[in-house]
Amino acid sequence: MSLSGLDNLYREVILDHSKHPHHKHLLNQATKKITLKNPTCGDVINLEIALKDDVIEDIGFTGSGCTISQASASMMTDAVIGKSTTQGLEMAQIFSDMVMGKKHSQEDLDKLKDAAILSSVMQFLARIKCATLCWWALRKSLGDEDDD
Repeated sequence: MSLSGLDNLYREVILDHSKHPHHKHLLNQATKKITLKNPTCGDVINLEIALKDDVIEDIGFTGSGCTISQASASMMTDAVIGKSTTQGLEMAQIFSDMVMGKKHSQEDLDKLKDAAILSSVMQFLARIKCATLCWWALRKSLGDEDDD
């Protein structure tokens, strides 16, 4: 597949996640809840997580935002269900590093599933916060308050 064909495929996946987001709903049995806002562009995410025995049993989000923000939240929720809190935090770090241009192994990027295609966001500085908002919400809700 040509590079432009791959770009078009990635664009289609992002648009699909934005138009038909996965896990965009409130949870009945959330054990963790957090709301984060991106004051730069107005994105808002309300993240709810149901943890059981240190595993992300279910996750949902609501809120509003741009295509990148909504797609990233959809992709993140798909990737972290069934993962331990440690794995979720590791994935959030990999994602944050990735959109800032830090190189990771293909094995690390594969952990992100569809979210790995958002690596191109690093070319658009104004969109980095949009893409990372849900991942920061995940980090904060799982107890990682670091600002790295």
